[in-house]
Amino acid sequence: MIKFDDVLKFYQIRGHRKVVLNHVSIMLQAGSSYGILGVNGSGKSTFVRLIAGSELPNSGRIQRTIRVSWPLGFAGGLHPSLTGRENVKFLSRVYGENARKVIDFVEDFSEIGPYLDAPVRTYSSGMLARVAFGLSMAINFECYLIDEVMAVGDSRFQQRCRTEFMKRKAYSDLIMVSHDVTSVREYCDHGLVLTDGNLHYFHDVDDAIELYKRINI
Repeated sequence: MIKFDDVLKFYQIRGHRKVVLNHVSIMLQAGSSYGILGVNGSGKSTFVRLIAGSELPNSGRIQRTIRVSWPLGFAGGLHPSLTGRENVKFLSRVYGENARKVIDFVEDFSEIGPYLDAPVRTYSSGMLARVAFGLSMAINFECYLIDEVMAVGDSRFQQRCRTEFMKRKAYSDLIMVSHDVTSVREYCDHGLVLTDGNLHYFHDVDDAIELYKRINI
C-alpha cells in the first residue's frame, strides 16, 4: 500500500509557484497496477519520484508498506568512476540481494559484453540505459516504478523488456508513466490523470485514457 495524505508539492520557478500536487490524498492498493497519464509538464515524473522517496513533499505525508523500486532505467544512482560490474555488485548488496545472481542477470540482459568492466563514464547513453534497466529488473521489488522506459534499445531488446515486465506483473505491482496509451492499457488495471495539480483516479484504465485524450488536444 502507498498512501498520500494531503500532499502538497510545488516548485518555485522564477518567482512563480508551480504546483504539481495540490493537497492530494489517495491510496494505491497492493495487488493493483496503475497507469499515470498527463500532458508534458504536468508533474508525472515528480509524482513517481515522490513515491520512490527521491523527492519529498512540501507538506503532507507519504506512507509505504511495500518495497518500492527506484524508477526503472534511472541511471543517476550509478557511480561514473566505477565499472558497471562494480556498480551492480554494490547496489545488489545495498538491497540485500545475491550479488553473483544479480551480476549474471545484468550481464546477460544488458548485452554490452566486456564493457560491463569499463567505467560507467565511458558508456554511451544506450549502454547506460541497458545496464540501468537490467539492474532494475534483477532486484525483486513488490512494486516497480516505470517512467517512460519502454523504448530502450532496438526492437529485439524492447521485446525482452516487455517479456520481463510481464514476468514481474505476475507477482509485483507496476506504477507506470507513459504517453503510450497502448502500453498503459496493456500493463495497468487502473488509471490516474494528473492535471493542474489535481490527481483524478479511475477504476477503469480506459476512462483515464479517455480523459487524457480530451485534455491532450
